[in-house]
Amino acid sequence: MSQWTGYYIRFKQYLQLERSLSINSIEAYADDLKKLENYSELFNGYQTPDKFSYKQLQQFIEWFAKIGFSAASQARVISGIKTFYKFLILENDIQQNPAELLETPKLTRKIPIFLNVEEIDQLLSLIDRSNNEGERNMSMLETLYSCGLRVSELVNLKITDLHLNSDYVKITGKGNKERLVPIGKIAKKLILNYLTTIRVKYPVKKEFVDILFLNRRGGKLSRVMVFYIIKDLAEKAGIKKTLSPHSFRHSFATHLVEGGADLRAVQEMLGHESITTTEIYTHLDRQFLRDNILSYHPRNKK
Repeated sequence: MSQWTGYYIRFKQYLQLERSLSINSIEAYADDLKKLENYSELFNGYQTPDKFSYKQLQQFIEWFAKIGFSAASQARVISGIKTFYKFLILENDIQQNPAELLETPKLTRKIPIFLNVEEIDQLLSLIDRSNNEGERNMSMLETLYSCGLRVSELVNLKITDLHLNSDYVKITGKGNKERLVPIGKIAKKLILNYLTTIRVKYPVKKEFVDILFLNRRGGKLSRVMVFYIIKDLAEKAGIKKTLSPHSFRHSFATHLVEGGADLRAVQEMLGHESITTTEIYTHLDRQFLRDNILSYHPRNKK
């Protein structure tokens, strides 16, 4: 047992019992601590965390940045290290917190790539629906856009998660968190058509009997396959944007916000933990906001 093992055990217990974090979050914090341990082994003679000074932690962050990790990754690790040292203070392992003054790098939030409504319609219109795969793709991409799903949520969507009589689907997102998402009439109609006329023709493998969207061999579709389907359609449509399945999710959120949807409702449908993640969609269409202000402000009315 290494000198660090006891710290891992106690820290994980604290995160689970006192912070009530999910297993995935606890492992993420443990991974942050593992990076500090690796640094200690390389440069500090395997010094235990209670012996680190502020300067040494700064040097650790600088080393972490130099080996190529992004600002977002640096911020993630600094957050984890700060949480760990707060724990050491609570446990009276240390009297002063060396991580207290660590500064998180400023993050520039990239505006995500999205499609306008006409581009969505154009892409979907180019699907060849004369074969089974085309009908499946039409149903699948309409569901992706209609429900604002992550691609992992789409390929793992189960038939038993469909509650079409009530117009919603149950989605299992990050950290196995479940949410209910309304489903539109078009997506609902396409899913029912796919289920009754297309999917029944596939030789479904036993382990995928409850998976909604299948490949031609009766297995689960891969995320890469969904990416290539969208990439192929974008090329046919002459759309030069760098698209991915996530572009449909961005489009879903953007169109809701543009249409006046409550930001909290959009957050709920996307499964975002923080409203700040959802707020980026308020910055996407400056022209839309400009047109609204010019249309409705009393000084601009005739």
